[in-house]
Order: sequence, then C-alpha cells, then structure tokens
Amino acid sequence: MTALKYSRQRECIKSFLLSRYDHPTADTIYINVRKEFPNISLGTVYRNLALLTDLGEIIKITTDGADRFDAHVEPHSHFVCKKCRGLLDIHMENEDFINTEAQKSFPGRIEGHTVQYYGICSDCLKDEPLQPI
Repeated sequence: MTALKYSRQRECIKSFLLSRYDHPTADTIYINVRKEFPNISLGTVYRNLALLTDLGEIIKITTDGADRFDAHVEPHSHFVCKKCRGLLDIHMENEDFINTEAQKSFPGRIEGHTVQYYGICSDCLKDEPLQPI
C-alpha cells in the first residue's frame, strides 16, 4: 500500500472535528473549513470525510437525517434526541461488556459495535410542561 499524501485540507477537516462535540454534518464542516480554504469544494470535503472514516480517524454516524461526523473515536455511544435532533455522546464505564456479551451468542469474531439511544435530551425536557399527578 502506498503512503498517504499529506493534505492541509484534510488536516483542517480533522482539526475542526476534534474541536467539536456536536457531531457536525458535512455541510457544517464545509462552511467552516471554507474560512481557511475558500476554494475547497463540497466534493473535496466529502472525499476527505470518507477517507478519514476508512482510516478510522473519524466516525460517521448515520441517523434519520444527514450523516454526522465525530473525531473522538474512543469507544462511546450516542444519544439522539427525538425533539431537537441533537446528537450527544454517552460515555459509560465499560463499553466493552457489550462486545463480550455479544460474543457469547455469536460464532464469529466481534471486533466492535455502535449503539444509538433515542429519547428526549435534558434541554428539551426542561421545555416540556409539567405533567399533573
């Protein structure tokens, strides 16, 4: 395999993602990277996101809307708010237990997992009217 050529644009995309915890879409990444690279195309952003995903340097998160991206690749789960569509990280003490439990029921080799939880985030819960008892 040939060595990957260094790209300032790709590094800018990755750096932008590392500075964020809101899991931006490709469009949001494009708008922000254009501040440093005004001539960058949306296609270049998409190609670099695909390459970074393939290399395992970022995570692509598919939801019912646009794909979102996360440069924080340590094992963690995600929560999708059904009201605001926010995508939040959930860090549990032992994420690997899921792989261990799944391996007990699967004859192949489990190498990882993705988990998405759904519900209402704490910010949206604050906006809900109190329910009478």
